[in-house]
Amino acid sequence: MTQAQTITDTPSEKSGGCPIHALIEWNATKSLGSRITILAFGLIAYAAFFATILYSIGFVTSFLVPKNINTGEVGGLILSLLINGSMLFVFVVQHTIMARPRFKAWFTKFVPQAMERSVFVLIASIILAATYFFWQPLPEVVWHIDNTILANGMYAIAALGWVIVFASTFMVSHFDLFGLRQVLVNAAGKDYRPVSFRLVGLYKLVRHPLMLGFIIAFWATPHMSVGHLFFAIMTTGYILFGTWIEERDLVAAFGDSYTEYRKRVNGLIPIPRFTKKDTQS
Repeated sequence: MTQAQTITDTPSEKSGGCPIHALIEWNATKSLGSRITILAFGLIAYAAFFATILYSIGFVTSFLVPKNINTGEVGGLILSLLINGSMLFVFVVQHTIMARPRFKAWFTKFVPQAMERSVFVLIASIILAATYFFWQPLPEVVWHIDNTILANGMYAIAALGWVIVFASTFMVSHFDLFGLRQVLVNAAGKDYRPVSFRLVGLYKLVRHPLMLGFIIAFWATPHMSVGHLFFAIMTTGYILFGTWIEERDLVAAFGDSYTEYRKRVNGLIPIPRFTKKDTQS
């Protein structure tokens, strides 16, 4: 059997005859054209993520974006809550299902492994962009801080939350988290290896600093409207649920090392835990 036959036959066997999957199969022997295709898709997905996360900052803080959390045509309370809640629910369902190992194992029968994370990121970005576009404002005021110093202090806290979000991604593997490393490794014709569990930076204080950053960013505002409050409550609820689900996957993936980590470090509240060993010493 020639090398050309190997390239042609192996992907079709794994893909169950799917011609698209066979074209860009995750395989060290795939063609340069396939690698470039996967890389281009990954770059597009990463660009979509980056644009969406930047817009998220403006959307929540009401800075420098054409439509923010408090702007737009005001409708009825019940209809607005239904629309906003539905959009956030779609985002939650997509994140919850597509992040699970069992779904990934099934999904990569149809989509090359190198593209799996990029597909996740692109779909999440599209859903989030649609959420912002269709968001119904509820401008009634819950609280408003007039004092300039206190208001700026709230903005500073929110900015700190966003700094924590971005910093947390780089403390593990930012480019792996958003699918870019996978497509770059694939473009180089090398085998991808997932990033191992590492205890670094903010992860020594809380197990989910990324989610802690989001909570801070969503709640710290000098002007809290009903719509903003609804957004903050819904996203915080998902964060609590999502981290609980994720913890089960992490224990299954890393075993005793992650179990011991859970005993020593809180999930979202950066307060040190003291074990029996600490108190005895």
